[in-house]
Amino acid sequence: MIKDYLERILTARVYDVAEESPLELAPALSARLDNRLMLKREDMQSVFSFKLRGAYNKMVRLRPQALKRGVIAASAGNHAQGVALAAQKLGCKATIVMPVTSPHIKIQAVEDRGAQVVLHGDSYDEAYAHARRLGERTGLTFVHPYDDPDVIAGQGTIGMEILRQQPGPIHALFVAIGGGGLISGIGAYVKRLRPEIRLIGVEPVDADAMYRSLKAGRRVKLKQVGLFADGVAVKQVGRETFRLCRQLVDDVILVDTDETCAAIKDVFEDTRSILEPAGALAIAGAKRYVERRKPRGETLVAVACGANMNFDRLRFVAEEAELGEHREALLAVTIPERPGSFRAFCNLVGTRNITEFNYRFADPGQAHVFVGVQVRDRAETADLVAQLRRGGLTTLDLSDNELAKLHIRHTVGGHAPADIADEILYRFEFPERPGALMRFLTAMSRGWNISLFHYRNHGADYGRVLVGMQVPAADQAGFRRFLKQVGYPYWDETHNPAYKLFLR
Repeated sequence: MIKDYLERILTARVYDVAEESPLELAPALSARLDNRLMLKREDMQSVFSFKLRGAYNKMVRLRPQALKRGVIAASAGNHAQGVALAAQKLGCKATIVMPVTSPHIKIQAVEDRGAQVVLHGDSYDEAYAHARRLGERTGLTFVHPYDDPDVIAGQGTIGMEILRQQPGPIHALFVAIGGGGLISGIGAYVKRLRPEIRLIGVEPVDADAMYRSLKAGRRVKLKQVGLFADGVAVKQVGRETFRLCRQLVDDVILVDTDETCAAIKDVFEDTRSILEPAGALAIAGAKRYVERRKPRGETLVAVACGANMNFDRLRFVAEEAELGEHREALLAVTIPERPGSFRAFCNLVGTRNITEFNYRFADPGQAHVFVGVQVRDRAETADLVAQLRRGGLTTLDLSDNELAKLHIRHTVGGHAPADIADEILYRFEFPERPGALMRFLTAMSRGWNISLFHYRNHGADYGRVLVGMQVPAADQAGFRRFLKQVGYPYWDETHNPAYKLFLR
């Protein structure tokens, strides 16, 4: 029963290790949204996330014999740090199984607190299964990151603090969802005392297990999950958290990587703090909610739940943030190949700042230009496209084209020779882990000529590869076997208009 959680939360033992995090106004973002957006700063905890609350509340209640044997946990990083800190505080041993894809900053933080780290699998679920096996073999107590009443109650103390810090009206409360422990705990408290507050979960579009489960009325297991927001990269939500969320959650909003990066930038501009992707999900969800529902003058609360960001990810975040905020338009424009054409194009663009300009001679009659332009929003992008077309220039908006955003903008100028035959173009994604690229290359047939290859490392994000290959029609069956063997998600981009304009 949900009412049982009220007592659990009120008696939770968290403040031996946790602080009551501040609830702060985000002034610049509030002004832009025309609503009062408050940030619950769980990124300011000693382990830079909320996870120490639930971990400690679970472990402090273990029997002395269990503590003496030690504990084991599986985590992408933040729960691991919470368990390691709790073990350090309680004087017990901790073993943490983490996915190979976990950011180094999180692995190092766990080891620095004296816990033993075991790296296993590409996802949380693979690490979880391995941790369960190790726990059964060694007699260690498993500390679940979300599907445990004591862990849920520990996270629920955040909801208790929010209502104490903001006694006035709250229109909606936004919480990131991974396995569901955070939103279940917060919701169990908030909905019991203030049922009028809308509880909105936020998930990445490529890790939406709770959204799909609530829609289906049963727990759905995803075949794969996106790794960018590694803190919520869970294939299946918990049994108890699903039960609670079915009763407590009013809506789940899905956001993409660009929107998450834009939210990281928004919080930085307001606080000078850098959230990790999972930590910024709630803010991205609040922005999407305002865009969709159009509330005005309301108080919104978003839980900034983590800040364990790898520094090398910032390059990717900065690149995607403007696209996520729709403040950069990526366009393919065809202009006549004659003197004065570029000036005419610039006159149509007007005073807008050109952020990127890539040009390649195509033929004596026309030239294809890949251009980035600073804009205010989607509406201005549409206006600009219409203006260029009225000026007689064939224009294609590539702002939401993944191939264009990830690869074309970096490879423009590489048209293939006219005599190249049987070229196909495929885009692949794989977990950014040691050996993944070599496995991909090894699986490729030596009989296929690689006519184009583009790879960019994005830290703990996916590895992204764009490959052009000359595969004769007679070898298509072999190519299909290759796709199955390599096992990575792939997209056939052979007919993508951006490829036709700039590369083929």
